[in-house]
Amino acid sequence: MKDMKKGLGKAAISLAAYTAAWIFAYILGRAGEYIFSGLVLVAAAVGEYFFYYKREGYLLQMEAVFSLFWTGGAGLSAMKLSRLAQDWETETWISFYLVYICFILGFELAGFLEARRDRAGEEKKTEGRHHSVRRHEMPGGEIQAKRLLHCIYAVLAVSAACFLLEAAVIREIPLFSDKPHAYSYFHLSGVHYFTVTSIFVLPLSVLYKSVKGALSRREWVILAVCCGAALMIPVLCVSRFQLMMAVLLSVCVAMAVWPGIKLRYVMLAVAALVPVYVGLTVARNHDVEYLNGIFEMKNASTPIFITQPYMYVANNYDNFNCLVRELPAHTFGLRQLFPVFALTGLKFLKPELVNFPIYVTKEELTTVTLIYDAYYDFGLAGIAVFGLILGAVCRKLSKLQKTGKNPVSKLFYAQIAMYLVFSFFTTWFSNPTTWFWLAVTGAVYFYVGHGIPFRRRRSRKL
Repeated sequence: MKDMKKGLGKAAISLAAYTAAWIFAYILGRAGEYIFSGLVLVAAAVGEYFFYYKREGYLLQMEAVFSLFWTGGAGLSAMKLSRLAQDWETETWISFYLVYICFILGFELAGFLEARRDRAGEEKKTEGRHHSVRRHEMPGGEIQAKRLLHCIYAVLAVSAACFLLEAAVIREIPLFSDKPHAYSYFHLSGVHYFTVTSIFVLPLSVLYKSVKGALSRREWVILAVCCGAALMIPVLCVSRFQLMMAVLLSVCVAMAVWPGIKLRYVMLAVAALVPVYVGLTVARNHDVEYLNGIFEMKNASTPIFITQPYMYVANNYDNFNCLVRELPAHTFGLRQLFPVFALTGLKFLKPELVNFPIYVTKEELTTVTLIYDAYYDFGLAGIAVFGLILGAVCRKLSKLQKTGKNPVSKLFYAQIAMYLVFSFFTTWFSNPTTWFWLAVTGAVYFYVGHGIPFRRRRSRKL
């Protein structure tokens, strides 16, 4: 408990420095020093990441990830390199700061209460450190590996069948279409949820390897064929997002399974996405002139390979600022209940439940931040509660994936970590696809772990 209190004290100092950085960035932003304002936030993001990484010794630690990508994204946006960007409202600044602070408070408070409930002194001393589940501690490993392979086959078969059904009904495959937004029309209501589950084949294969250990040549070939077929689905759909989710989710699972993985391997996996991403951009019939016309960069000579990722991060924060500036009234839960309305079909029976305008800087740029709907529903209070709950849930998942004997717990952890990585991109938790993916993961978790006895083998004394 003493160590826990000491850790909380260091976290408080870190948050005080983080708060000072936000105040300084706000002052610089108000003074029109946008570049310096953004650099202060980027520095704060990196500093917070390394603080939590050093404390936990884990690259994928939730607080570290959220600090790097949420605050770092805000820093990029604060630089205002596009003419679409406007000065943020004071409430916008508060919102971006508030969700992070509440997330950290929720995470740390849940950990503190968790430690108080722990009776074993040794467990308290190792609280917060990452330990992978070793195969020798899992007598049911062979059964789990077999069941994971079943899940790989099942997910791939269902996803491929639904893709073929959509192609047959729509009579078009986006990759071979000359329409600029062909993927936008490649959706059959209800069916497309199953099509996009192809993203799970690759991460499930990583879990299979971790549980099975050494693989035979035949097993490697089977996994390679399954993963290749699964990755072809987002390529044929011309969906850069699905492809990135499949690969990056696999990277996150690998980082959860093997916490000592070198950062350079993670960077290589991400770098391998770049040529494929560019190729899919070309296949979507989006040329450089078209994209530059949308992004409206202040420096027209900025290369498109810098402009595009920058705007896909930065403009989302400006879209949130549009919401703060233009929202006439809050919706008191209706926006965040959209997954319920979508998955139950209520949105078709009562369209007024979901027909709310979206406030963005430009019609073509519709991606938003993680907190967009929380503010839409309840304002700053909604953001605070959302941050607290998300932080507490992340803490629970952190403990589950460290101590749980079911390897699929690491897929749960990796998914939420991915949503934190892309916290600048969309609302996630008011997206029905997110909950469908979590339901699929839950079904896999139950199937892989159901009925398997776990016993920790006694270590032999030398």
